[in-house]
Amino acid sequence: VKKPETINYRTLKPEKDGLFCEKIFGPTKDWECHCGKYKRVRYKGVVCDRCGVEVTKAKVRRERMG
Repeated sequence: VKKPETINYRTLKPEKDGLFCEKIFGPTKDWECHCGKYKRVRYKGVVCDRCGVEVTKAKVRRERMG
């Protein structure tokens, strides 16, 4: 976490390197990266080269946040 920002008020998506960053805690939507390059279960476990988010279930956010 490098920034104090949480969520972008226009897009309602977590800010990169912020308190709710998808790169750190996991994706907000199941089987989808932040930028949308990887969608669906077939990319399970892949880390996006554009945004750096791992493609997995959104439920991992609960575990990783603590």
